[in-house]
Amino acid sequence: QVQLVESGGALVQPGGSLRLICAPSGPTFTGYAMAWFRQAPGKEREFVAAITWAGYRTDSADSVKARFTISRADTGNTVYLQMNNLKPEDTAVYYCAAKSGYFSRSIPDYEYWGQGTQVTVGS
Repeated sequence: QVQLVESGGALVQPGGSLRLICAPSGPTFTGYAMAWFRQAPGKEREFVAAITWAGYRTDSADSVKARFTISRADTGNTVYLQMNNLKPEDTAVYYCAAKSGYFSRSIPDYEYWGQGTQVTVGS
């Protein structure tokens, strides 16, 4: 059974940093693009960042472009989201997702989803 397991969420002060990890289990995600989305309380889920299977191309939302970096391990499966200079508006549940082929910003395009990890930015 394919699963995406996120970890790394925590309570952090404004200006702090966190690194989220998405570790797939089950069959390899060879050829799959991976992405991070987030959902704040009372808001719709939104795109954060995405990366191709090979890791050569990435995309990120304007709101996080200068602060968040998506990357993936050399083996291709584990994906990271390095978040720096965190702001209260970054508070949300962060979800990892996977889709075959090239990445997308569209939620329905993603075939597999994790359960999410909570990130809370506050004092």
